[in-house]
Amino acid sequence: MSNIEHLVSNAQCYAAGFRASHGALPKRPAAGVAIVACMDSRIDLFGLLGLPVGDAHVIRNAGGIVTDDVIRSLLISQRLLATTEVMLIHHTDCGLLTFHDDELAAQVEADTGVRPPFALGAFADVDDSVRESISRVRTSPLLPARNAVRGFVYEVESGRLRGVVLLRAT
Repeated sequence: MSNIEHLVSNAQCYAAGFRASHGALPKRPAAGVAIVACMDSRIDLFGLLGLPVGDAHVIRNAGGIVTDDVIRSLLISQRLLATTEVMLIHHTDCGLLTFHDDELAAQVEADTGVRPPFALGAFADVDDSVRESISRVRTSPLLPARNAVRGFVYEVESGRLRGVVLLRAT
């Protein structure tokens, strides 16, 4: 059995015990929060944050960085589904700390003949990456709710979540 077949089997078991109340939940997340986080499989966002189904939108990508596509998702989340707060979660030991965009793009181009047309998002400091993502949300003219944005680093070694302060210009 392939891994996907195993997951489909799990989905069938899930459906057998599905609570109809989940399907009746409103589209708007009850807590009014959108969470942008890394796709890292070690991060159980629902367990970490004590989130029940239906409370938040969860947007995940490599690094949890705020890209144009994340802004697109936040725009829909805020304008059509009434979220008013944004929580950003990056983490220690992130794969995006292990390479440089130019080097990986060159490798992909050497292997395929095509250079990725998008930034890969590598970073050297996780706290700085969180600050950059906070700034991208706060400065996007497309988002109506830009002030209630907070950034965090999840420590994969301890399970702790720590806040990141946006540095003020001197």
